[in-house]
Amino acid sequence: MGVVRSWESRQAELESFCRSLVTDTATIHRRKDLKPQPKNNLFGDYDEEEERNTLVCVTSGVSYLGLALVNKLLQKGYSVRITIENPEDIEKVREMKESRGGNGKLEVVMGKLSDVDSLLNAFEGCHGVFHTSAFTDPAGLSGYTKSMAEIEARVSENVMEACARTTIKRCVFTSSLLACVWQQQNPDSQDSPITINHTSWTNESLCKEKKLWYALGKVRAEKAAWRIANERGLKLTTICPALITGPDFCRSNPTSTIAYLKGAQEMYCHGLIATVDVTKLAEAHASVFKAMNSTASGRYICFDKLIDNQTEAEILAKEIGMPKHKICGDCSSLHRFMKISNDKLNRLMSGPIRCYNQHYC
Repeated sequence: MGVVRSWESRQAELESFCRSLVTDTATIHRRKDLKPQPKNNLFGDYDEEEERNTLVCVTSGVSYLGLALVNKLLQKGYSVRITIENPEDIEKVREMKESRGGNGKLEVVMGKLSDVDSLLNAFEGCHGVFHTSAFTDPAGLSGYTKSMAEIEARVSENVMEACARTTIKRCVFTSSLLACVWQQQNPDSQDSPITINHTSWTNESLCKEKKLWYALGKVRAEKAAWRIANERGLKLTTICPALITGPDFCRSNPTSTIAYLKGAQEMYCHGLIATVDVTKLAEAHASVFKAMNSTASGRYICFDKLIDNQTEAEILAKEIGMPKHKICGDCSSLHRFMKISNDKLNRLMSGPIRCYNQHYC
């Protein structure tokens, strides 16, 4: 006869495993009075060595983006605390511990995004937070329904409130390019395309009309984060990534992938489907967090490829496992009344400013 383990036994295993991750977790957890650190030439407020020893928290650290980000931060020498909500995620943390590189310390805590008090405990002693959470709804056809948009906004408020009430100095919030691109069409804009950049906000009424719940959830969550950050004086930046790709991305991140592509045919026809490799996105998060010591602020669009032809659409469709027409429909030529710009992030990361739409370079 098989034995079904109780939730309590899984919780006990999680707590035991957490204690094995680091030997000085208690010491790190109680750091509440971080001392001012010396300046350097590049990032004015913090010494490079001490920046690497900074303790940061990554929400949903076992998600597709979370795993890549945690690994990147550990490689850079940060001490990382990740939050998980389910004891079933223990195995993912074990795999991360075995494969991780770098000199940073890793620890894990239970942190319910629906509970501010739980987040207070998770964030205590940390200098920064990366809020990367993705949400699923088994009752929804795409895994993301209208109710999830409301839940995501409330979770955003919880995270920001917890940041304001703890030692958090900086917060990097993962939003979505979908929080920027859904704009009302203007026939007169054909000769003068609209630039979608860090100042652009998706139209919420349009999302409701087209039932784009994922886009609605992202724009509402990001706006909620900015509202509380401004009210409470928190240092916040948001990153708005395109469709996140990478090794086995659709199987590892199915809900966000399918939900992101709601309305894909219309986006494709307007040249607005873009992707970003998860490793590059993790690097962007780390770079923005570090640069918040000096110049980084506001919103950053992040993508590295524009799906602007049938061949690229077919490749993406095969990777996802869906028919090509689900992405590009009957659109034989793109009607570009918008173009996407990530110049702001490229400047921050000191890379060459690239144009991903050759028609407007």
